[in-house]
Amino acid sequence: MNDTTSTAGRIVLLTTSHRVAPGLLSWQAWQVLRAADEVLCADPGHPQLPYLKEAGVEPRLTTVTARELVDRCADGGRTVVVLATADGDRRLTDGLATLAGSGREQMPSLELLPGSYDLPGARLLDLVQVMDRIRRECPWSKLRTHEDLAKYAIEEAYELVDAIETDDRDELREELGDVLLQVVFHARIAEEATGDDEPFSIDDVAGGIVTKLIHRHPHVFGDESAATPEEVREIWLRRKGEAKQRASVTDGVPVGQPGLALAAKLGSRVRTAGLDVPLPTGTGVGYELLALALRAEADGVDPEAALRAAARAYRDAVRAAEGLPDTVEG
Repeated sequence: MNDTTSTAGRIVLLTTSHRVAPGLLSWQAWQVLRAADEVLCADPGHPQLPYLKEAGVEPRLTTVTARELVDRCADGGRTVVVLATADGDRRLTDGLATLAGSGREQMPSLELLPGSYDLPGARLLDLVQVMDRIRRECPWSKLRTHEDLAKYAIEEAYELVDAIETDDRDELREELGDVLLQVVFHARIAEEATGDDEPFSIDDVAGGIVTKLIHRHPHVFGDESAATPEEVREIWLRRKGEAKQRASVTDGVPVGQPGLALAAKLGSRVRTAGLDVPLPTGTGVGYELLALALRAEADGVDPEAALRAAARAYRDAVRAAEGLPDTVEG
């Protein structure tokens, strides 16, 4: 192998991620670039070029065939680095594979060297860029407001809950994406705020929730300790109370949510605060449902989820009575 490498040379295909700032390459990549006999790049607009030149590496802007590349390496056993374009170099790599597979060529050593890697969450940058372009160029999307999109946020949240409750992993992944889209879309609209409304971006949204999470998890990021979920909940509620400074335990409870969920949320706030609040007197199914919802919450049961499960069973019973198979979820 050493003899082949010394006479036939070495080809290094250097790939980089557009989701990492240009110039942030691995130490191995910089070593290979500086030691190479030649660095080639077919894209004059490659984002790495200015940083390579600043580091003293002068790539040659040219497009080469597999044959030409092999011949360049064979001239004295040279090392040639090819800086891959964003779309890849399919024609070049296919050509090299053909030459190597022919059995008639003394091939240089072929290496694929990732110069930079995507960090976890890097695809979120793609989502932000795609949403930005859609907002600018799509005739429908460019006119949307927060008010226009409010109903979709509710619909997508319900579809996410449905995917969770039916244990459909494919649907869960898709619905999480749809919910994430709502967040990014609203944040993109908020960037264009004018007048008395202060604009903010997705970075402001992410920064805000990061700050909140760190503040409410002092047992993770600070000096406090919590060994049980109950202790974590106590810390969370205490920190939340310090931040919100609410006059009533009912403050911040959205009254527009489904009735059973609203009743359970109010019951949870009252129970957590240790208040003794008698049920309002009245007649009718509404008061009966209120009592059932509060009882369910006190027993650790989500009344909204319980009713949905019962409703699904009722739906299946209806279909059975109609002589139809059970509904396929999703």
